[in-house]
Amino acid sequence: MLRRLQAFAERHPRLTAWAALATGMVIILIIAARDVGLLWNQWLFLILATIGLAGLCVWIIGWESDTEEPKGGEQQRTP
Repeated sequence: MLRRLQAFAERHPRLTAWAALATGMVIILIIAARDVGLLWNQWLFLILATIGLAGLCVWIIGWESDTEEPKGGEQQRTP
């Protein structure tokens, strides 16, 4: 079971990062807003917005990693 999870994480690193970040952010949201008195539909919207925000964060961080890797097997030349 653990090997399957590790293989999935190696094949899909951004999806795994999204799930991990979203889980942590939702836990923090629930802890921080538990005494606010939100209705169920407000909780649902906040949790969905938090999951979407986590996905955007992973996507934006992915821009940085895309620019660092040379494309097409080319080696970077240093002058």
